[in-house]
Amino acid sequence: MSQVYIGLVHYPVLNRKNEVIASAITSIDLHDLGRLACTYDLPTCYIITPLVDQQDLAKRLIKYWCEGTGKEHHPNRAEALELLKLVNTTEEAVEDIESREGVNPEIWATSARKREKKAHLFTYREARIHLASSSNPVLLLFGTAWGLAPDLIEKCDRILTPILGKSNYNHLSVRCAAAIILDRLLGREDT
Repeated sequence: MSQVYIGLVHYPVLNRKNEVIASAITSIDLHDLGRLACTYDLPTCYIITPLVDQQDLAKRLIKYWCEGTGKEHHPNRAEALELLKLVNTTEEAVEDIESREGVNPEIWATSARKREKKAHLFTYREARIHLASSSNPVLLLFGTAWGLAPDLIEKCDRILTPILGKSNYNHLSVRCAAAIILDRLLGREDT
């Protein structure tokens, strides 16, 4: 089975005008992505941003919950947030995975947008089967703001199909989307 890593990308992502930006880190994203990584037994959740002030903010939050008072009052929170690793770029995350696994990971993108290019699209069923039958690690990227920048998506080996609900509304938070996607890929089938 493939080892799955996740990356929460803050750069390069898009704003509502389709411009490439760096988005701000939010504490709720860090808490929830750490909890997801812990729940699905992932080794690491990379927080990807080159912005030093944003990294400093994340470091302070992680330190609070992983040391001292925060850890004493909420040891489960510490267990989850210890899985977060700050990196400047997606390439740094790939290098870290390669150093752990001895091989470069496949890189998979997530997106709420429908894609014309069908060759790189993976349905959740196909992705789940691939993960079960492969030993290659996978880095699954989640975009903040209005999603991953097109240049980053083009570098990915696969793109997961968008989550489709019952209505045409299609703007889940990254936390909600990540939870749905990880459950579809790694959740127990007997529930």
